[in-house]
Amino acid sequence: MNILVTGGAGYIGSHTCVALLEAGHRVIIADNLCNSNLETLNKITKITSKEVIFYQIDVTDESAIDNIFSKHTIDGIIHFASLKAVSESVERPLIYYYNNVISTILLTKACEKHSVKRFVFSSSATVYGKNKVPYVETMKLLPTTNPYGETKAISERILTDMAKVNPDWSVALLRYFNPVGAHESGLIGETPNSIPNNLMPRITQVAKGKLPRLYVFGNDYPTTDGTCVRDYIHVCDLAKGHVAALNKLSKGVHIYNLGTGQGTSVLRLIHAFQETNNIKIHYEITARRPGDIAECYADVSKAERELGWTAKRDLSAMCRDAWRFEKKHAGP
Repeated sequence: MNILVTGGAGYIGSHTCVALLEAGHRVIIADNLCNSNLETLNKITKITSKEVIFYQIDVTDESAIDNIFSKHTIDGIIHFASLKAVSESVERPLIYYYNNVISTILLTKACEKHSVKRFVFSSSATVYGKNKVPYVETMKLLPTTNPYGETKAISERILTDMAKVNPDWSVALLRYFNPVGAHESGLIGETPNSIPNNLMPRITQVAKGKLPRLYVFGNDYPTTDGTCVRDYIHVCDLAKGHVAALNKLSKGVHIYNLGTGQGTSVLRLIHAFQETNNIKIHYEITARRPGDIAECYADVSKAERELGWTAKRDLSAMCRDAWRFEKKHAGP
């Protein structure tokens, strides 16, 4: 199939493009490069020995989107392109609502206009709000603790409503958890353009000496060691989950959690990184970060049952691959 991947030069998008190409699909990438770079495209080709078609556009630009749909026969779309920092969304909510929601509206509009009936949406566990863990797809969504999560919940509702009036559409809403790690080749990984918001690249940058220390936001949560608990999943496992969803899609709306089903605290991840890579991480406990919740991990039985997909890589592999990428590519 010809698959349009928005945000395909980004962290999760690039790994998914690799998985799509390896599965025999053809890939068209639309990305504004606000948090990625062109060199990633060459690395995707180096890994797969296959070319991608690339458009440097912003997916809030309706005419640019329509141009892509007009030039190519698109069989399906995977929509990653969004702003994604929880703390930034609390500080700058309007740009998150504009970018993340408008892009979904315009892409959905283009799908309706050009009869594209497969849509895989990059959602997030944040849509569960303060539900009790583990999160199950049948849970009623609660108000989230941050605007980023709200934009994902709104986009889910838009796609669900559009599928109701287009009964031949096949929509997958993939609620995934905390992607970490990098491709085993060491060619692609997480490369934030500024100080990273996510935990693993902060750890690797401290290990590399690019940051003096790691700040742990809060140690007074009601968890085993007082730090936040998350469901960390290797980005390559996550990428394969998108391909599985795309290949298995049937008519209607289908919701899947993509995670490991295991909760890991911030301190446990730090210790796992130290143990796996034999390197000391200097960290400091500081105040809680706005928008964070204590625990977040998945019930992943539905994805295993319906998609035949499970996460294969353990915490050690996540830490090893992330560090290999950082040493090879990210800075001095």
